[in-house]
Amino acid sequence: MNSNYIPQILLLASLASLQASASIFLGSADPFGVLAGTSVTSTGTTVVNGDLGVYPGLSITGFPPGVVNGTVVAGGSVAQQALADALAAYVSLGTEIPSQNLTGSDLGGLTLGSGVRKFDAAAQLTGILTLDGGGNSAARFDFLIGSTLTTSVASSIVLINGARADNVYWRVGTSTTLGVGSDFAGTVLADQSVTVNSGAQVLGRVFAIQGTASLDASSITVPSAIPEVESMLPIGGLCLVAGLMVRRSSKNR
Repeated sequence: MNSNYIPQILLLASLASLQASASIFLGSADPFGVLAGTSVTSTGTTVVNGDLGVYPGLSITGFPPGVVNGTVVAGGSVAQQALADALAAYVSLGTEIPSQNLTGSDLGGLTLGSGVRKFDAAAQLTGILTLDGGGNSAARFDFLIGSTLTTSVASSIVLINGARADNVYWRVGTSTTLGVGSDFAGTVLADQSVTVNSGAQVLGRVFAIQGTASLDASSITVPSAIPEVESMLPIGGLCLVAGLMVRRSSKNR
């Protein structure tokens, strides 16, 4: 290897390390479990533990029977600012330097430490993806996906050794589809649409910046609502605990 390239390689590694330990600023979008540009639709008993909003669209359907344990905003300055902050985070993620290119790989079966991963086009999760924080609760896991993100039926993401859902980000060039019964972790920032299929559980957020968020008897829980238990339970258990906590809190008001 040409020695002239060594400083450049070390610099890239250093930048990737800094990216993987700093936090992405979501601003006023942080408390939102669901955000969309045109509409939010729900079928069945969807539960959102967090706020739900749409801008510039105004359409929110399916609540009830769906439940939002948070604030619902359709249009207006609050939703507008939240979408603007989500878009700023999307743009910021797009400037990151990938530490690994996983194009053509299935995320299922992988164990990944902190870093910035890139897919030139579509990304697929079949089976189990393990994210290992290496004992660092600030470890970040960023996925930059050129087109679509799709998870298969009953796929899951496991967080170990301090990895936290609040530090996992999925920047998706077009649309995201989370499969039936899948357990997913992290904040999805999709340029177009997000579909969360029946029985899917999300510990994180789903943002469809220019399109529609479609939910089907699923659950979305903002991880910052339950920081004290995030590293102690599987994702499904966290969504259940969050729902109980929020409902108990609302009854005590």
